[in-house]
Amino acid sequence: MSISVLGAGAFGTALAVSLAQNGPVTLWARDPAQAAQMAEARMNARRLPGVRLPDTVTVTADLDAAMADVVLLAIPMQQTAAFLAQNTGRLAGKALVACSKGIDLATGQGPTALIATTCPGAIPAVLTGPSFAADIARGLPTALTLACADAAAGTALQHALSTPTLRLYRTTDTTGAELGGALKNVIAIAAGVVIGAGLGDSARAALMTRGFAEMTRLATAFGAHPDTLMGLSGFGDLVLTCTSAQSRNFRFGQALGAAGSFDAEATIEGVATARAATALAARHGIDMPVTQMVAALVAGAITVENAVQALLSRPLKQE
Repeated sequence: MSISVLGAGAFGTALAVSLAQNGPVTLWARDPAQAAQMAEARMNARRLPGVRLPDTVTVTADLDAAMADVVLLAIPMQQTAAFLAQNTGRLAGKALVACSKGIDLATGQGPTALIATTCPGAIPAVLTGPSFAADIARGLPTALTLACADAAAGTALQHALSTPTLRLYRTTDTTGAELGGALKNVIAIAAGVVIGAGLGDSARAALMTRGFAEMTRLATAFGAHPDTLMGLSGFGDLVLTCTSAQSRNFRFGQALGAAGSFDAEATIEGVATARAATALAARHGIDMPVTQMVAALVAGAITVENAVQALLSRPLKQE
């Protein structure tokens, strides 16, 4: 079963490095200059410095040359719909494994729904869970969720994509896996705000707990199984991204809370997800106060002080 990774950012590169333990992998970079530099230097110096690309990784900017039986889409969520629409013919009949975390702003859909509607005949799946690119690339033990509605296809993908250091757990609950991975980025921004504003670890723990309740409310309203949210793609990813400075979403929130600056080129998936989730929650009457506050904060519609006051002044209730 041939494997390719589309998207040569930090995570896509790390996946290619890990999967190369099993055999040849093709890594596609959109920018021909980046692909040439990586192929020559055998390293993604910009996104994953210090990690050598194994000889079994072929880097290319030729999308046709990057087609395989299994295609991992390591493309930012808000670019996924356009990419799929532009390449429907190339991707037809493939097993397409989305590796981005988020909700499409235009449609309110997750990646597997986008794949299903855009690429008929493809097998939609999602790979998500608590992971940092640097850890995967360095061969540190990592466990992820592989979600595919087709149980047989999911089993085949689980075996094809597991490596000696990357352990995959399988589920058919694509909705739960996607929404867990998407919404935890929003809560990670909020956790970063808490720490950046100097509100303390106790406040962060409370925020994570109430944020997880929101994640579960929204996901189960759309048919997800609560157990999925308790797993790697929900609770596991939430813990990682709310407690580590390796998380871009956490660092972004920390800068926001401290009124500091942040790397303008970094992809912060939680920003768009906060907007999309707030719209979904409003449309379906779901209470998500933390998510709503994050959306307002990143839009500049409210201050950190006002957000904290609004959350603390909500009516007292039973847990």
